[in-house]
Amino acid sequence: MNLAKEERNVYENFEIDTDILYFKVSRLGLVSFHGRNYNIKKSVPSEQLNSYIASGLFVKANANCYVNVRKVIAVEDGMARFDRNSESKLVPVSKWHQSHLRSLLS
Repeated sequence: MNLAKEERNVYENFEIDTDILYFKVSRLGLVSFHGRNYNIKKSVPSEQLNSYIASGLFVKANANCYVNVRKVIAVEDGMARFDRNSESKLVPVSKWHQSHLRSLLS
């Protein structure tokens, strides 16, 4: 019996904890979610955004950016690294938040 594997459209139905590396919050209330190969801008209610932050899965990296702690592998030279590949996405981490993020990684 062959069952067709259901394809999931990441742009419409992404899972915040597994698909998203980090997100940035703009002044206009839009949230820009960043995955490995894509960026998605969506309007997110403040209650939902606060629940992402309160869950402890996302930690503040700088003024308007939150990184997924499960996806960060290292904090080097003021940047959060998500992969050892030289082409990987990097996110600047303020000096204020570097020690906290490093303590969560260890």
